This record gives sequence, structure tokens and C-alpha cells, in this order.
Amino acid sequence: MYTTPKPGRTGRGRVTSALAKDRLGVPAVTYFAVSMGSPLLATAGVITTGYAITGQVGIPIGFVVMAAVLALFCVGYVTMAPYVPNAGAFNAYVSKGLGRPAGVAAGWMALLSYNAMQVGLYGALGDAAKPLLQAWFGVDIAWWVIALIGWAVVAVLGMQHIDLNGKVLAVLLAAEVLVILVYAISSLFHPAEGGPSFAALEPSHLFEPGVGALLALALLAFIGFETAVVFSEEARSPGRTVPVATFVALGVMSVLYLLASLAMSVAAGPANIGAMAHEHGSGLVFHLAGEQLGPVMVGIGRFLYFTSVLACMIAVHNTAARYAFAMGRERVLPAVFGRTSHRNSSPKIGSISQSALGLAVIVVYAVIGGDPLRDLFYLWNSAGALGILILLTLTSITVLVFFARNPSREPLFRRVVAPAISSVCTVIALVLVLINLDKVFDLPASSPVLLAIPGAYVLIAVLGLLWGLHLRAHKPDIYANIGLGAKSAARTGLGLGLGSSEEQQ
Repeated sequence: MYTTPKPGRTGRGRVTSALAKDRLGVPAVTYFAVSMGSPLLATAGVITTGYAITGQVGIPIGFVVMAAVLALFCVGYVTMAPYVPNAGAFNAYVSKGLGRPAGVAAGWMALLSYNAMQVGLYGALGDAAKPLLQAWFGVDIAWWVIALIGWAVVAVLGMQHIDLNGKVLAVLLAAEVLVILVYAISSLFHPAEGGPSFAALEPSHLFEPGVGALLALALLAFIGFETAVVFSEEARSPGRTVPVATFVALGVMSVLYLLASLAMSVAAGPANIGAMAHEHGSGLVFHLAGEQLGPVMVGIGRFLYFTSVLACMIAVHNTAARYAFAMGRERVLPAVFGRTSHRNSSPKIGSISQSALGLAVIVVYAVIGGDPLRDLFYLWNSAGALGILILLTLTSITVLVFFARNPSREPLFRRVVAPAISSVCTVIALVLVLINLDKVFDLPASSPVLLAIPGAYVLIAVLGLLWGLHLRAHKPDIYANIGLGAKSAARTGLGLGLGSSEEQQ
């Protein structure tokens, strides 16, 4: 393992380059991972959207397949975790397996992906709150006003102790999981047409046109399970905490999504679920609950839908801020990002930058208009999911390469077999998604957006590679520290105010 350097001050303020150690146990890290997936948001926003735009009845079997693929991915991912104690997970992994320039590219792609998700969530927050305000107070407030209030809450929490954020997430997550279970069980006991149909679980749905969109939507719901590694520097006994939290998070998400999507299909009927999802949108789950459980449970569910989005925003904000911090500490981003607050060791500059970006996006969308759920949430979060899928594929390959180059006593299944199967599966999933990109984004096949989004990832990857090569040629001291995490600060004093004046510029 590693030793985090003692906090040091710079001449520019009370900041350090070390995250707070020993703050998070298995439950707290799990809360972050599952909250980032936002189960109720996934149920109301992702699952219903999937039924509406893909024409697929097999959303539940898609979750089963994706859960199996991600479970195999997790085997190699957590096996390599003790060798990568770094708050920037993807870039650190790829650096150790495929080389430091590739690691820089992966880090930049990860930052782009999580930022896309972060800004998209402001649209979901406005969509979630508007029906509540209309029902409770009879007022119609613009979505962007609600988004600004949520932005302020997240901005403040992002500057606090990480365990305070974890406690907030624990309360919000427990409530939303409970309401999902109540809704799903009720729907299973209220089937359409007099009897339950489990046609949505038939494997034949995996061979229908548009399966790439189905898998992309399933992956979008699971985003977050991989973030446990991001909190490894702040975890107690990271060698145990990170693997356990990762598998628990994936298991909880798998059960909830399978149950929620299947129950929705049973209650609406496989033949009607697509049409009903088109008609009711994100309100479908609440429409079904209203018919079965009454208005009180609908009100509770809608309130928890709102808090679910807020919890997701908190989790994504913390994750993106830590990626920026990790890369700033290693100088693959400006060094200012590698500074933490002396008061609570939060990634101060990374958090402020996330808040500034969120504010800018809210203002722009408030001016140009557009539907907050479709044009902001769904588009940007789907774009983020595409980036994460690319990174999952790279990371699966990275695990194979890393253990091939570094002999280990890890079991053969964990270092070779599972990562190899995961690599094949993620490559297939990525190809299917790219082939069905118009269905994934619900856009015409001629839309320039379908080229712009993958093109953005290609561009950022190329720029990252070039920057990594530039560092290798011209700044070998910085290049040597890429992927080392806290060790980079301990070795050179970068970001601690201990290096030369030239290093601090």
C-alpha cells in the first residue's frame, strides 16, 4: 500500500495535496456508488425512456446481461485496485497497463464523461420538482430556477467533509430504495390482462434490432458502480472496502433495476408498455402507482424521485471533482486542481470548477430553452454513458496487460479469465452501441450530433495522448508521476509547495 504525505501548505492558501484518509467504510463508499446510479431516477427516467424509444420489450433481460458483463469486469477491476491507490481510477489503471500517455487520454475522457452526466442531471432535477410544486403549492416554476437551488445545495456540500456527503446520501438512498421495492411489488401483484407475463425476460429479445440501444440504456442505469475505486484514498482498509463496496453496489443495482423494469412490464402488459411509456414519460411509474396504491404513495414517490436526482448530483459532483484533483496533482491538468482544502481535505478547486460549469450550463439552457428531460438530461447522460463504456472497455484490456507484465499470485480466473471475457463482452457492447447510436440518442440517422459526440471522445483522447507524449519528451519528472496518485506528491512535492519555483508555475 502507500503512505499519504502529511498535509503541507502552499503560499497561496490553506490547501494540501492529500485527500482525507480513513473517512469512509464499506457502507459509505457503497452509498456513493449506488447514489450515482440513482435507482429511482433510473427507474423513472432511464427505464421508461428505454421502453419508449427503443421499441424493445426486453429491457429486463438487457439488465441481466449487462449485470453479468459488469460482474466479470469487476473481478479484474477490484483485483487490480490494490495496485492503483489513486482517486482518478480510470486514468491510473490505464497508465499502469497501457502506458502513461494512454492514461492521460483516459483521464481526460473520464472527466468529460462525468461532467456530461453532471450537467445533464440539472435538467432531471427540474423535471422531478415541477409536478411536486404544482401539486403541493399550485405554482409553476421554471425548471432552471429549481436547478439553481439544487446547484447551490450541491456546491455547498461539495466543499464539506466527504463523510458528511456520505451521511446525506445514506438517508436519501434508503428512502428511494424502499419506495422502488413498494412500487415494484405492488405492480407484480397488479398484472395487466388478469395474469402476469414475464415475456420481457425471454433471451430472444437480445437478437432483435436495436439491441445496442437496449444495452446502452442498461449501462446508463449502472453508471456509478465503478466509482468505489475513486474513493480508495479516503477509504478505511481500501484493499477490503473498495472490492466489497463495488460488488455490493453492483448487486443492489442489478436487483433493483431487474425488479423495477420487470414489474413495470407486468403491470402495463408487454404489448402496451412502449405506448404507455411514450404517453406518460418519466411519470409512468407514478401513474401505475397511483392506480394501485393511491395518491399518497404517488406523492411520496415523486418527492423521493426529486431527492434521488439530488443524491445523484452530489455523488457525480464528488466523483468528477476527485478526477480533476487526481490529474491536477499529477500535473496532467493545471496544478491548481491538485489542491485540497486544509480544513476538510476536500478537492477544493475541482469542486469549485464543477460548480462553475454547472452554473454556466443552467444559464445557457435557460436562455435557449428546450426540454430539460430530453434535451439536457437524456442527451448529456447518454453521451456520458458512451464515454464510460469506452473506458470500461479500455480498463478490461488494461487489467489483462497489467497482470501479463507483472507476475502475480492472484488466481488465474481473477487476473486472466474474467478480464478476458469482460474485454470481449465490452468490445461487443461498444460496437453494438455505435451501430445503433441513432436509437441510443433517439435522433434521426442524419443528425450531426451522432458524429459530434463520438468525435468529441476521439478528439479528447488524441489530445490526451499528445499531451502525455509532450510530457514524456519535455517534462520527464512530471511524466514519471502519472498514475502514482498520492505517491506523486510524496516523491516530488508537486502541489505541496515543496518543489522548485519552476515546478510550481
